[in-house]
Amino acid sequence: MKIVSLLPSATEIVFALGLGEDLRGVSFECDYPEPARSVPVVSGTVLPIDGSLSASEIDAEVSTRVAAGESIYTLDDARIRAIDPDLILAQDLCQVCAVPSGAVEEALDVIGCHAQVVSLDPGRLSEVIECIGTVGAVTGTSAGADVLMEALRARVDAVRQRVRGRQQPRVLVLEWQDPPFNAGHWVPDQVEAAGGVPVLAVAGARSRRLTWEEIGTARVDITIFMPCGFDLEGAVAQAPGLLEHPGSARLGRIIAVDANAYFSRPGPRVVDGVELLEELLHPTPGSHHSGAQVLRA
Repeated sequence: MKIVSLLPSATEIVFALGLGEDLRGVSFECDYPEPARSVPVVSGTVLPIDGSLSASEIDAEVSTRVAAGESIYTLDDARIRAIDPDLILAQDLCQVCAVPSGAVEEALDVIGCHAQVVSLDPGRLSEVIECIGTVGAVTGTSAGADVLMEALRARVDAVRQRVRGRQQPRVLVLEWQDPPFNAGHWVPDQVEAAGGVPVLAVAGARSRRLTWEEIGTARVDITIFMPCGFDLEGAVAQAPGLLEHPGSARLGRIIAVDANAYFSRPGPRVVDGVELLEELLHPTPGSHHSGAQVLRA
């Protein structure tokens, strides 16, 4: 089977199911696991990826293009035609996360490709894990998918058991800082599973723009800063704009994390994210994780 993945999370699932050799095309963001970096790129972006835009400039550019009905992603029609894939993994969850599956289907019609397009659109933590089963079903690897899903659910349940009865800090998760956006979808579930109370967020609901007035009236013990599309180094680089804002005085303890690895991408590593949050919300003496950095104690 020839597979094209237009999602970093789908790419991780493909490799987790032992299908790496079947993966023939990926998006420019597919950087995990390491072998994914050597797969031909068939989807890019019209936005600069060299760090030349500030957070507010990125938000403005994305908002303008989305409002105009323009995609911020591109497809390499010639390369997809040459691959002639059997299966394309896409999404309709977020216009600014990857090429929507509808746009993929339209492109396939134009280039004369008849691949099956499967859209992975989880809203809750449980649905993120279920996406593994979806990929397993269309690739003939359901047995392996079932084993992986069971293991991931067991790990989440283990975290829930460990934090049961502990004091629950109130946690604000920001996936952007200028303007501030909360982290929705499955992230509130991750916070709750790790023994925290999500603030200004509803599990399963889309991420939304917040105002500093809203934030100022909420009681926040810990803020997790996970700018979408950034690893830990990128989050730390974005942090000064957050820390320098007057409203940050109400954010409690502020911790930057690797969004790409553990939160933004709805793949197997979101369970690592639950375990990371457990460590951050309920730290033990000497605990440290390479996927997080305290910005303000």
